[in-house]
Amino acid sequence: MRFTGKVKSWNDDRGFGFIAPTDGGQDIFVHISDCPRGRRPELQETITFEVALNAQGKKKAVNVRRAEIAANAAKRERAHAARRRKPEERAGGVMAGLVALAIAGAIGWYGYQQYGSRPGAASAIGAPVDRNLPLTGAPAARFSCDGRTHCSQMTSCAEATFFLKNCPGVQMDGNHDGVPCEQQWCR
Repeated sequence: MRFTGKVKSWNDDRGFGFIAPTDGGQDIFVHISDCPRGRRPELQETITFEVALNAQGKKKAVNVRRAEIAANAAKRERAHAARRRKPEERAGGVMAGLVALAIAGAIGWYGYQQYGSRPGAASAIGAPVDRNLPLTGAPAARFSCDGRTHCSQMTSCAEATFFLKNCPGVQMDGNHDGVPCEQQWCR
């Protein structure tokens, strides 16, 4: 518990003094080491302090603060307590945010599912499907022209062959023999 008092006496040579409590009672011993930053208080200065017992069982002031600093600390503590006071309101705010996030996610997933099931929707790799390409067997279902033009961007000989036959601007047949990526995929 914090008490308030005024510095009644101070001995600079020995680094201690006595505080007269505002509420009355016996004077309380205070040492320079219990003062903030080891700075001695002025005579008649109002300070706040806590009381503890020293090794001999006598009362002494500890955690000494100047009154104006203590007042500022008390204001900060009240503001902090006000923020801590209503955790149920914070929990409600967090819950509302989580519910809103879940609803937005569900709407997004539903929209994605609906968009993906439409004819002409994006392919599995995220590129638009060109419906004007000739569809010849299984490779057409797996591959689509998506702007890749070099062998280093392909993952198989079948994919490179599809791109060479169906996609414009590819650069995968250096000797123009109709076999793409001969040194990487189609040996």
